[in-house]
Amino acid sequence: MNKDLLFDSLKAVVVMDFSRSGGPGGQNVNKLNTKVTAKVAIGDVYGLSEAERRRVAEKLANRMDSDGILSIQVQDERSQWANRTRALERLFDLITSAAKRTPPRIPTKPGKAAKERRLATKKVHSAAKQERRKPIPD
Repeated sequence: MNKDLLFDSLKAVVVMDFSRSGGPGGQNVNKLNTKVTAKVAIGDVYGLSEAERRRVAEKLANRMDSDGILSIQVQDERSQWANRTRALERLFDLITSAAKRTPPRIPTKPGKAAKERRLATKKVHSAAKQERRKPIPD
């Protein structure tokens, strides 16, 4: 994955829509369009190999629409410019983290000390339950 090429292509391909934001901001909220909705088609982004592109599409399928467009909304800041840069950063982080291949888990067996600890706690638990029973009449 070429991160520089990926970020540059994101900046070139992303489509941003602006709308009124909620939250704090006083009269700004009522007058300015500071909320940013950034949309990008994963197929248009450069810097990813074909396998990475498939992984991104698979892992982020619940965030994409039926046309394969990934969208994200940002309304954290009071200025549109700050929300635009934050939206680009979030898209970049989202795509790079989804493109990484997770190594397969190698199953391991518990060690001798762990087995002994487990058995010791079972004995303590069993003894506590034994003490709660009614005594056996002689």
